[in-house]
Amino acid sequence: MSILMALVVFLVGKWIVRRITNLLVSVLRKINGMDETLVKFLENIVYYILMIVVILAALSELGIETTSFMAILGAAGLAIGLALQGSLGNFASGVMIILFKPFKVGDVVTAAGVTGSVQEVSIFNTIMITPDNQKIIVPNSAITNDSITNINANPTRRVDLVVGIGYDDDIKKAKNVLNSIVEADERVLKEKGITVAVSELADSSVNFVVRAWVNTPDYWAVKFDLTETIKITFDNEGISIPYPQQDVHHHNQA
Repeated sequence: MSILMALVVFLVGKWIVRRITNLLVSVLRKINGMDETLVKFLENIVYYILMIVVILAALSELGIETTSFMAILGAAGLAIGLALQGSLGNFASGVMIILFKPFKVGDVVTAAGVTGSVQEVSIFNTIMITPDNQKIIVPNSAITNDSITNINANPTRRVDLVVGIGYDDDIKKAKNVLNSIVEADERVLKEKGITVAVSELADSSVNFVVRAWVNTPDYWAVKFDLTETIKITFDNEGISIPYPQQDVHHHNQA
């Protein structure tokens, strides 16, 4: 009779476990952007944990003392947890990245000291491609334990340039030239405003700050083009771009 009851407990328990895991999978897949790898992983974890409970219940119906089994399982779980501490940390971080989405595949980010385009986000690590086409695999825990800069998360970015002129140059002329250069670039979003202003009286130069908004994909091209155009135009207009220098005075002592 006890064998029959144990078999019934096992079969019914297994059926209930399967229904629970199917319900869990259904709920997880309704979450927008939920990674399929994470769904499968959680499904297996929940399934095996519940099946252990069912097996212990079936053994109990057979009159077998399950306390020792639970103690062994607890000790084994602790040992495995300590051995896989780093991997479990990466897994937890991977779950956080997938759920909270600080970035997505294709975004350019700076995370864990690495700047690159996100190629893949998995449970344990994130694969990034650097601007010079290196493939870097970053542990997820290193990403979540550091600040994350999502460079192209927003549709627009501001180009910031610092341009120095000599103290003998005409400030108003230089300012007008800089304004003209920025306004002439069709990629600059004029409606968001352009800033050209004296920001610092430095040791060797009068520094202007030049700020202009552009669409994010145009950022680097506009920055490089403006820098080149400013140098060429300043040369044509006779405006100098000084380099750091020092005046050394030598005094002869009688």
